[in-house]
Amino acid sequence: MLVTAGLSGWRGWLALKQEELGNHRQLREPTYDEPNMGTAGSRIEIADLKERIRKLEAIAAGVDL
Repeated sequence: MLVTAGLSGWRGWLALKQEELGNHRQLREPTYDEPNMGTAGSRIEIADLKERIRKLEAIAAGVDL
């Protein structure tokens, strides 16, 4: 009986963790229906790309950085 209760608790815990992982994945997937602020990592990547574009534009204009 103790083993059955332990097994039931284990299965419940596994189901809870699977649900948490499923919810986490749903939160991370971007939806294109509404604007999204993005994560800090994506904002850093965008800032890095903007900096690269600025440097390339300066090189094209002949300005030394």
